[in-house]
Amino acid sequence: MRTIIQMACQECKRRNYTTTKNKQTTTDRLELKKYCRFCRKHTVHKETK
Repeated sequence: MRTIIQMACQECKRRNYTTTKNKQTTTDRLELKKYCRFCRKHTVHKETK
């Protein structure tokens, strides 16, 4: 039931990470603070389509 999602940086809008999530338990979009190698700092990454 877990699906693969992509995480995009909110500053440069690049898709840096892929992860999985359970759509039954987490219905809203995932938002994590992760390192962006293009911005060279920790930024908020949101789930994209």
